[in-house]
Amino acid sequence: MITILLIILFIGTSTKAFLKGVETWKKETILKQEAARILKSAGDDSEEDEYRPLSGGPSGGGEAENKEPKKEEVSIIENVHWKELGLLFAVWCAILALEIAKNYTTTCSVAYWVLNLLQIPVAVGVSSYEAVGLYKGRRKIASKGETATNWRAHQLVLYCVCGVLAGVVGGLLGLGGGFILGPLFLELGIPPQVSSATATFAMTFSASMSVVEYYLLKRFPVPYALYFVAVATVAAFVGQFVVRKLINLLGRASLIIFILSFTIFVSAITLGGDGISNMIEKIERHEYMGFDDICSS
Repeated sequence: MITILLIILFIGTSTKAFLKGVETWKKETILKQEAARILKSAGDDSEEDEYRPLSGGPSGGGEAENKEPKKEEVSIIENVHWKELGLLFAVWCAILALEIAKNYTTTCSVAYWVLNLLQIPVAVGVSSYEAVGLYKGRRKIASKGETATNWRAHQLVLYCVCGVLAGVVGGLLGLGGGFILGPLFLELGIPPQVSSATATFAMTFSASMSVVEYYLLKRFPVPYALYFVAVATVAAFVGQFVVRKLINLLGRASLIIFILSFTIFVSAITLGGDGISNMIEKIERHEYMGFDDICSS
């Protein structure tokens, strides 16, 4: 079941991301043609401007342009929304505390289920707070600039459900929620650069929570983890540098979408193939592949 779900999920999300990449590529082509025509009519032989993110999303305001002058660059400290970051950190601490406390209870006891269920009001409460802010217009997606977005209740509910599904899939299949959140953010009209960074940032919370929990339970191989941290850090910086250079050279941020689609598709082939191989071996050895009793583990 897990292998089949992996293949279906990866092929579906990779196809969706690829189609979004093609759509974004076509929009970028139109913008580049318009820019070239304007430069030609003005008799300006200077180079084209650096890529500007395409706006769009639920409001349908994809053609709207931000007429305001370009804002000055500010430091990272000034760019951080400390209130929102504090809210995320509070949720992180609350969920982590509940998870750690749950591990010191008897499985399937009353305390076990109470601590499990207490995570729901924490997540639902914060999600509802942010959703209401977007619905009433108190909040806006900064990466979309000044483009007006008319959020409807059913859209916000749908996006919250997608976030829940990302968490469920991550827990069930052992994947990062970015495989779901990445394509979702692109559908919201969020620029590819912001979509990739936000999905990674979101996964950092769940991943770091697991790291702390397993470390406190003395189930964390530190040397093994440090090796992967080093490799992943170097790969992330190299990948970011190369992709940024390509975007500046070609003027197409849709490259990020195609990279996401290709990565998910390759994951479908490799993980799906490995899962099928393991499944065949277990069938040949007549091993039990069903579900175990959660209360006996």
